Amino acid sequence: MRGFSLTMGYSSTDVPDLTGQRVIITGANSGLGLETARVLADHGAALTLAVRNAGKGEAAAAEVGHGCEVASLDLASLDSIRAFAADWGEEPIDLLINNAGVMYTPLTRTGDGFELQIGTNHLGHFALSNLLLPHVRGRVVTVASNAHKLGKIDLADLNWERRSYNFIAAYNQSKLANLLFTSELARRLSAVGSPVIATAAHPGYAATNLTAHSGSPIKGALMAIGDRVLAQSARQGALPTVYAAVEPLASNTYVGPNGLGEWRGTPTIVGPSKAAKDEVVAAALWSLSEELTGVSWPL
Repeated sequence: MRGFSLTMGYSSTDVPDLTGQRVIITGANSGLGLETARVLADHGAALTLAVRNAGKGEAAAAEVGHGCEVASLDLASLDSIRAFAADWGEEPIDLLINNAGVMYTPLTRTGDGFELQIGTNHLGHFALSNLLLPHVRGRVVTVASNAHKLGKIDLADLNWERRSYNFIAAYNQSKLANLLFTSELARRLSAVGSPVIATAAHPGYAATNLTAHSGSPIKGALMAIGDRVLAQSARQGALPTVYAAVEPLASNTYVGPNGLGEWRGTPTIVGPSKAAKDEVVAAALWSLSEELTGVSWPL
C-alpha cells in the first residue's frame, strides 16, 4: 500500500490521487459521510453530496470545499430516488458510496409503506444503486455495521407488519441486508463480466449523530455517553469506508477496524457473519427488494 505503515496503520495520507473521479456519497452532510467526503475531496475527487436536507448539504459542501456539489435525495422516498437518478443523466460515476442511514428509530413507515430502517438503510440504497448502476464504472461501497452479526432477515415480514416491533432488531436486520446486498451485487456483476466491484465497510463504534433519533431521551442520553466515552472519532470511523472505496480489493470484500471486537482501530479486511454469507438468502432478499421497490437489475 502507498505509504502504509504496519506500526502506524492506515490513514488519510495513504489515499491515492483521485483527480478526475466522480463520487456520490449519500448522507454526506454530517458524521461518517461528511468525514469520508473531506478525505476524498482532499485527494482530488469530484464530489456530489446526496442529502435529504439541502441547507445542511450546502453547509457541508462549504466545509468540504473543492467545489463539491449538493443534490437532493431522500432515501425514504422512491419518488425522490427516481428523481435523483433521472436528474443524474449520463455522467459516469467512479464511486457510489451508500453511506446514509438511520438507527434505532421508533416504528415509522415511509411514504412507500416500508419500515423506516429497512426502507432507508437497505431498500433505498438498493433502488438507488440499481438505477445508477449503468453509469457506474468503478465501485459501489455500502456502509454496514458490526450490528449485522445480531441481525436476522425475515423475508416473510421484512417491514415489521406482523411482528412486534423491536427497534434494535430492525436496525440489525437492515445492516445484515446491507451485506447480503453487497454479496449478491458482487455475484451479479461478476456473472455479466462487469469490471465494477462491490465492497462494504463498517466504522466500528464511531461518534456520530446516528443515535440521536431513538425517540427516547433516556436512550439518547445513554448512547451519547457511549459516544463520548467509548467511541473513536467520526474521522477515524470513516477510514474503513475510504479504504473500501479506494484500495485495490476483491469484490465482496468487507472492511472494518482492526481493534478488539472491531470497535476501534485502523482499517483492515474483516469477516462478515455466517448469515451474511448465505447466498440463498441474499438472492431471495434481492428478488424481494425488486418486488418492493419496483427497481430491477439493470445489466
